[in-house]
Amino acid sequence: MVIGILLSHYFTVSLSLSIVTTLILFFVLVLVYLISKTHFLKNIWFGIIAFLTMISIGILVVNIHDHRNFKNHYSHLKNFKSDSTSYITIKISDQLKSNIYNDKYVVNILSVDNIQTTGLALLNIKVDSISKPFSVDDVLIINSKIYSLIEPLNPNQFNYKSFLENKNIYSKLYTNNESLYIVSKKKTTLFGLADAFRSTINLKLKKYHFTLNELSIINALLLGQRKEISNEIYEDYKRAGAIHILAVSGLHVGIILLFLNYLFKPIEFIKHGHIYKIILILICLWSFAVIAGLSASVSRAATMFTFVTIGMNLKRPINTLNTLACSAFILLLIRPSFLFDVGFQLSYFAVIGIVTFYPFFYRLWKPKYWIADKLWQAFVVSIAAQFGILPISLFYFHQFPGLFILSNVIVVPVLGIILSFGLVVIGLALLNILPNLVALIYGIIISWMNNFFKWIAQQEAFYFKDIPFNFIDILASYLFIFAFYQFYKIKSYKNAIAVLFTIIIFQSVQIYSKQQYQSINRFIIFQKNKQTLIGIQNGEKMSLHHNIKDFNKELDFIISNFTIKNNISFITEDTIQSVYKISDKNILVIDSLGLYEVSSFKPDYILLRNSPKINLVRVIDSINPKLIIADGSNYKSYLKRWEETCQKQKIPFHQTNEKGAFIIE
Repeated sequence: MVIGILLSHYFTVSLSLSIVTTLILFFVLVLVYLISKTHFLKNIWFGIIAFLTMISIGILVVNIHDHRNFKNHYSHLKNFKSDSTSYITIKISDQLKSNIYNDKYVVNILSVDNIQTTGLALLNIKVDSISKPFSVDDVLIINSKIYSLIEPLNPNQFNYKSFLENKNIYSKLYTNNESLYIVSKKKTTLFGLADAFRSTINLKLKKYHFTLNELSIINALLLGQRKEISNEIYEDYKRAGAIHILAVSGLHVGIILLFLNYLFKPIEFIKHGHIYKIILILICLWSFAVIAGLSASVSRAATMFTFVTIGMNLKRPINTLNTLACSAFILLLIRPSFLFDVGFQLSYFAVIGIVTFYPFFYRLWKPKYWIADKLWQAFVVSIAAQFGILPISLFYFHQFPGLFILSNVIVVPVLGIILSFGLVVIGLALLNILPNLVALIYGIIISWMNNFFKWIAQQEAFYFKDIPFNFIDILASYLFIFAFYQFYKIKSYKNAIAVLFTIIIFQSVQIYSKQQYQSINRFIIFQKNKQTLIGIQNGEKMSLHHNIKDFNKELDFIISNFTIKNNISFITEDTIQSVYKISDKNILVIDSLGLYEVSSFKPDYILLRNSPKINLVRVIDSINPKLIIADGSNYKSYLKRWEETCQKQKIPFHQTNEKGAFIIE
């Protein structure tokens, strides 16, 4: 089914074709099964058809969950992607983290100019110090254009468009508080009620003088809401290798399950008590999951621990890998886009790593004392989890916190106390009977945890960043891990050779990648609003020519991913030149001075920057370039005029704020 989801993600298959194909394959599968069963035959056809049927189901599931296949989706309207504004009725689905300019929400578009529609969009409301933020289920009317999502304009930049489309969000809206009308603030959905409940909890907790950082951590640990966490705190947890603590996942749900199992244990003594206990635990687990927002990680954890709860209380043996596979199968049927969620991938690979490698590492030493044993268990769990997540973690984040073991060994065992204590604090606060002393103690514990991770984050020597790691490296890494696991299970000469062979493969991949990067020569005009940024790459070296004042601050956003992905180790800076020569191509730069007279060489390309006041027709007639480029430092009115001129003169025109960075290789 995963193969089917991947095929549907990269290749377009219509909904009708996927339905017909799945029905035919399912019919053939049933037929082959009945024939095989009647004649007591074992044949390969049942397996092949079952395999193809599951691939087809994966494709069908993606099509069913693609909102654009709905007839009333707003993307089918005539004014979608048009320049005209519309009166749009929207319903808040989720509140996202705000930035300094806008409050951000995921909204469901209910109607456009009184035409009933459906579909999700990203709403940006200009920040207003007077108005209060909206909550889930609020219904608003706004007057706005429906803007398409934009592809990243610079190479190797984070693809926010793809990220949103995986969540069925295909457009964005802009408005301000003065231009919207509030229709309703009633809570009509389960998510709206959960959001209202979270707001009530926060109002109750604010009475007890928790600091903003303490409240944000409580919201993350117990309510699954991370949008209030400051960038400083988030960075501390990330550098300490404890970012998983802030995302409600299997660790949190598992601890809560143990707490509930102990809490409801007396119910076992009544008639049919095991059944009642299972029902109560599942109600509590899924209520917590809904309150936490049903993210990929908490959904996975709640689904998996549903099976664990049933097996544990019915005294049935539990196969963790089978339970994990069942939960993944169900979740991907409900929401196939989870497959591309980084949290979903990390959660599953972490649990697989723990299940497979924990027994091996734990048997290496058997502590005699209880405390030593618990610390050893925490240490082993952390190491085993890294076997599962390290390759994809390096691929996505390109960093490795060397002190992750210290973070996990010390804090993770205490996390059970923090979560249990937190549930009690929230319960007492809701009943208005929380003693100030108890609230003070809990706040001190949270502050201690924050300070501990801050101290670890400051140990720069143990924080490794900007590690280049591509998809081929992932495959080679997991090939080695699989071979190592096989050798751990069956220590044979054949498996030992397999381990050594995978090490050679990994080394070969690294050598090949390094050689590939060293042979690269590129000239890049990056897209940067109001400024010019030119990069010249020669293997592992890159020279950046720019007029950016606070360059170090801007570097992370524009080219940090580019330098990591392309294995660039040395960066130098220089001023912007008037002429560049790359291979056999000449690039003439015309800036605000408007000087362009050349006689000693013939430019192939012209770069216009800082809105030069020139007659472009005259420039084209005198130089006759093959292409004209305009970067983000130019006025929009100039860009529009230049584009029209180039169309008339039949000269290609590349403006980076629409077509993205211009690259010569």
